[in-house]
Amino acid sequence: MTFTEASMDALRQSGDELADAVVATLFERGEVGKFNTLMRYVSTAGAPLPDGLPDVAREYLHTTGVPPSWVDWGEMEKARLFFLDNNVHISTVLSFASMPACYVVPHVARLLSATHGLDYPSKRMAETGQFTVHLMRPDAFEAGGRFLPAAQKVRLLHASIRHHLRREDRWDTGTLGTPICQEDMIGGQMFFSLLVLDSLHRLGIHMSVEGAEAYFYAWRVIGAILGVDQDAVPKTLEEARAFLDLYMIRHMGPSEEGAHLTRQLIDLYEEVVPGTFFDPVVSALIRYLIGDTCADWLRVPRTTWDSVVKLVPGLLGVLESIEDRSPLGAWALDRLGHLTTVFELSSLTRGRVMHYAIPEELKKDFGVAGGVPRTRRWAPPAPTVAPR
Repeated sequence: MTFTEASMDALRQSGDELADAVVATLFERGEVGKFNTLMRYVSTAGAPLPDGLPDVAREYLHTTGVPPSWVDWGEMEKARLFFLDNNVHISTVLSFASMPACYVVPHVARLLSATHGLDYPSKRMAETGQFTVHLMRPDAFEAGGRFLPAAQKVRLLHASIRHHLRREDRWDTGTLGTPICQEDMIGGQMFFSLLVLDSLHRLGIHMSVEGAEAYFYAWRVIGAILGVDQDAVPKTLEEARAFLDLYMIRHMGPSEEGAHLTRQLIDLYEEVVPGTFFDPVVSALIRYLIGDTCADWLRVPRTTWDSVVKLVPGLLGVLESIEDRSPLGAWALDRLGHLTTVFELSSLTRGRVMHYAIPEELKKDFGVAGGVPRTRRWAPPAPTVAPR
C-alpha cells in the first residue's frame, strides 16, 4: 500500500459514518437524554437495551457488538501474552512516548484542549489503562466482556465531539480537516502500536519478531473495532512506517496546547513518583524517547538526568538476563512489574476518580512470564522517504 499527500488529504475529510449517524439522528431529534442513556447502556454490563432507540442506534449496537469476522484468535492470544510479559515497559512508553507524540501534532493537541479532555489528566490516563486491561482479558470479545462496550462508548464519544465542534463552529474544518478524522485515527493507531515497539526497542527490550508482529496485529483489530477504515489502514509494519513517517512530516510541530498538555503530563507523573529527587526522570525519559527536537517543541525541561537515563537500556538488559536465566528472578521481576503497574494506576486514581480493576483471571497472569519465546529478535522497519 502506498501513502501519498492526496490519499492522506482524503482521509482528513472522513469520520466514522456509523457512529456519526447515531449521534446526528439523536441530536437532530433533540434526544440528548436518550444519547446519555445510550452512553450509560454501553458502560454497564448486562443493562437492558434502552426503549425508543432509533433504528440507526440499534444497528450500531448490533454491528459493533461483535469483533471483525477476520480476526486471527491465535495472533490475539500471542499479543495478550506479549502484553503481559512487557506490561510495565508498554505502560511506560504509552505514557512517555505515545502521549507526547500526540501532543506534538498541533491540531490533535488543540482538539484535546478544546474538548477539555485533559482537565483531569489522571482520569484520562487511568481510563486508558483500564481500556487496555479490558482488551487483555481472555474473555474480551465474548458476551459479557467489557472491551467491546468500552469501544462502542469511545466511538460514540468521538462522534459527539465531531458533532459539537462542527455545530458550534469551534473547529476550522477547511484548515484542520474533520475532527478525529480517519487520518488521525490511523495516526493514533500507529502511535500506540509501531511507536510503542520503536520505543521498546530504544529501551533495549528484547522482543521476538512473533511477539512484536502480534502486538501490531492486535492494534489493527482495535482500530477496526474503533471505526478505522480497513481499506486505508497499514497492514504490515513496513506500511505502518511509511504511514507514520508521512503523517509526522505533514503535521508535527510546536504549539501552545501541546506544551501545556505535556506540562500537565509531567506534573502528573512527578506527583506519582515518591519524593522529589527522582522527579527529573520523567522529563528525561520523555526527551530520550521522543528526541530533542520534539521535546524542545513541547518544552520538556532539560535536566541533569538526561545523560543518566541513557543508561536505562543497559540496566534493562541486565534485568532481562536475570529473568531469562533464573525462574526465581523472573518471578520476582514479574511481581515487581505487577506491583509497579498497580501502584502507578492507583496513584493516578487517588481513590477519587475511578476504581481501576485488574480482573481475577488476569492477576495470576501478571505473575507469569509471557508465552511468546524471545527468539529472532525484532528490529524496527527502516525509516522511509515520504512521497510528496
